[in-house]
Amino acid sequence: MKGFNVMDEVEDITTLFADESEAEVELIQSSKAQTENSRTLRWKNGQCVLAVPTSSMLNPSFDLSLCRALLKREGFQIPVAEFEAPLEVALDVPSVRRYLLFNSALFQLIMAPIIYIVIWCAGFSTLHLFVTDYWLLCLSVSLVSVILTTAILVIFYCSNKEINMNIDVRLIQVNERLSRHKLLVGVADWMQNCKGTLQLFIVYWDIAHCVKALTETLEERSFVEDAAQKRLQKRMSHLLLVAEAMTFDSVVLGSSVNEGSDEETPLLVNNEETASSTSTSQREDTKLTSNYSLVPHRLLPVEAKALQLLLTYGAVYVKLLMSQRLPNSTQHLLRRRNHCTAASLCLCQYVKTKVLHS
Repeated sequence: MKGFNVMDEVEDITTLFADESEAEVELIQSSKAQTENSRTLRWKNGQCVLAVPTSSMLNPSFDLSLCRALLKREGFQIPVAEFEAPLEVALDVPSVRRYLLFNSALFQLIMAPIIYIVIWCAGFSTLHLFVTDYWLLCLSVSLVSVILTTAILVIFYCSNKEINMNIDVRLIQVNERLSRHKLLVGVADWMQNCKGTLQLFIVYWDIAHCVKALTETLEERSFVEDAAQKRLQKRMSHLLLVAEAMTFDSVVLGSSVNEGSDEETPLLVNNEETASSTSTSQREDTKLTSNYSLVPHRLLPVEAKALQLLLTYGAVYVKLLMSQRLPNSTQHLLRRRNHCTAASLCLCQYVKTKVLHS
């Protein structure tokens, strides 16, 4: 009887601990749900959660640890592996920093008078042989220089409104991770009071509604799947990622090892020269490039296609949203659901406009 009583007490204690652990799990889940609900009530789609300027225009870089600390203060618990690590890979690269500098609005402002002077000198040196009137020559050359300089700047401005392979595409993997925390990231740059403002913007965005709306649009076009896929390939044909793969050239090594027989090889050879020549031949490699298209594969599920399209254009949408350069919505789009009250176009509507023409 005593043995049975001990076993019953052990079972009661085990049951008690199990109930307490279940209660703790439920308490944690309920607290997370409350935090998520409060965050949803506080933030709306399109609202800027964080805007961090670059530390230096000559060497653009962002303090990612500060960004994550500020996001944590706002209630977004994001691990380092999902925020700082992918952003460092995407933006904290010397080549990307140089591109941010040379593609910035401040650099274009500096280049504008230089372009004008170059065009003016070229035009004057060419037309002075045919125009004898000095003042007419200066006026004509100045007018042509102003027109050409303005046209070049307009081309630069319009190109910045399109998806950028060097910045926006590199942020696709970052947005793939941050979308789980209902956030999207983008880099925007514009002139304000003759000063360039290159900033990293983090915007609240619940992408689930956009995925559902875009999935419904793709399903409506499922009966003309071939035409829709051709349209995607046509509109996104320029979105190609070129990756370099370094492969060891075994053919070169095999030929160098088997080259010449023992009888043809000299007996007195400097060992250091032999070792150095062997190591240099072993370091010979072949550069292979592979092209990866960002067009969703036709065999993917419709929901996966919608998610891929939204993530592909997420960074450029944030850039245009924060710089207030989104295209105006048409009457046809106004009748559709807009999941962002802070902008003229929702993310899914922007994707439809750019890719699906709906």
